[in-house]
Amino acid sequence: MKAFRIGRKMPGIWDNRTPPIRGGVFHDDDDDVPQSPVDSLDSFQESALGDSIGNVSEVSFPTSISSISSEDSPGNTTEGFLGKRSTFISWAEQQDIARDNVTYPPVDATTQHSIAAKYKALAERVQAEGFYECRYIEYAKEATRYSLLFSLFAIFLYNEFYLTSAFFLGLFWHQVMFTAHDAGHRAITGNFEIDSMIGIFIGDFCCGLSIGWWKRSHNVHHLITNHPEHDPDIQNVPLFATTPSFFRGIRSTYYDFNFPWDKAADLIVPLQKWTYYPVMGIARFNLYLLSWLHVLSGKSSDIGGSTAWWIRPAEIFGMSCYWYIFGYLLLWRTLPTWSVRVGFVLVSHIVTMPLHVQITLSHWGMSTSDLGESESFAQRQLRTTMDVDCPAWLDWIHGGLQFQAVHHLFPRVPRHNLRRLQVLVKEFCAETKIPYTLLGFEDGNRKVLGRLGEVGEQVQHLVNCQKYMAKNGIMDLH
Repeated sequence: MKAFRIGRKMPGIWDNRTPPIRGGVFHDDDDDVPQSPVDSLDSFQESALGDSIGNVSEVSFPTSISSISSEDSPGNTTEGFLGKRSTFISWAEQQDIARDNVTYPPVDATTQHSIAAKYKALAERVQAEGFYECRYIEYAKEATRYSLLFSLFAIFLYNEFYLTSAFFLGLFWHQVMFTAHDAGHRAITGNFEIDSMIGIFIGDFCCGLSIGWWKRSHNVHHLITNHPEHDPDIQNVPLFATTPSFFRGIRSTYYDFNFPWDKAADLIVPLQKWTYYPVMGIARFNLYLLSWLHVLSGKSSDIGGSTAWWIRPAEIFGMSCYWYIFGYLLLWRTLPTWSVRVGFVLVSHIVTMPLHVQITLSHWGMSTSDLGESESFAQRQLRTTMDVDCPAWLDWIHGGLQFQAVHHLFPRVPRHNLRRLQVLVKEFCAETKIPYTLLGFEDGNRKVLGRLGEVGEQVQHLVNCQKYMAKNGIMDLH
């Protein structure tokens, strides 16, 4: 970044600004700064829903469809229901904000600058105490486990125990991708080229998944975690919605694509509590599609800039080799019948389901609210991310993903150091009064399912409301 530096900021307070992509408008003369569209929206919501977020609990909203009558309707038009729907969405969002404001430290400048200063001191301590030093002996243990799983896959395949072979291949994929995650964060060697080659070998060649696609998406996820407009990891409409903000439809700044709220979402999202695990079982197929869409687009050339021109062809070569070996040599040439082929694919892919559950577990049950530009990076990461509690001897099963909150504060710390770093993060949370969410695997799953169920019920209420209005002729809805 040194080549782009145009000056140096003097010591003092640096206030965050709303990016232009979200409506921020800035002039050199701070005395005459036009109001941002986002500011206008905030003002509208405050006037419509209460004088302050603290008064949001006083906002009245119908709790059942029977409380909506023709007197409530502004007229026999579809816009009448849409207006009520919009009011409900805003009300639900403000309720979430109010809950966060009670639970977490206030987002005033003084408090947040104090948290940022403590986080900076913690970061310096993490650097000084050697947490960024990779313990390569741990990767020797990892390689031994990967080799064992792959050998069992090959042995059972040779002896024609095809479904058992598929089971161990799925376990191999599940485990080896943890190291691809490390490489994607440059947490193994710290060298961009070497870690990229490790990631391409594991992700693209061994697993058929683009490490470049993952890095491009994952970097944004780390920067603006759980924000409906920006974080691609929670933009899954119409299959899933983790916040009422999706009910009005959103434009993804990552995909540059509108995610509309349509009839499919009205039908599927109320069932998301029940479809969560089945979808996670086949989620790998979607990753194949996203990987190829990435490497075949111009976006794949962005990673690393002009000095990393080799990444795109390397990924295409790696994924092509994967499909030649897995798709042609294994499925087509080695397996004897179509029923065995289908069973092999399903077993090997469903076995990786815990990895997809683990990825979503630490975020889908957490806050999606935007508390404003003044919130510090550290507080936002801890507010939107949860850690999973487990004994140390089970760390290899979770692959470091159980320390997501710690990882989000320090993404490039090697995962084998995260358990030790967790102690310092707990001390930081106690000092700053930021709640540190740590749940067991079962309780974490229960929290995610609870959130999915809550949002699903909200959608069902809106659908029932619309049906009631249409049936009774309150509004001309068909």
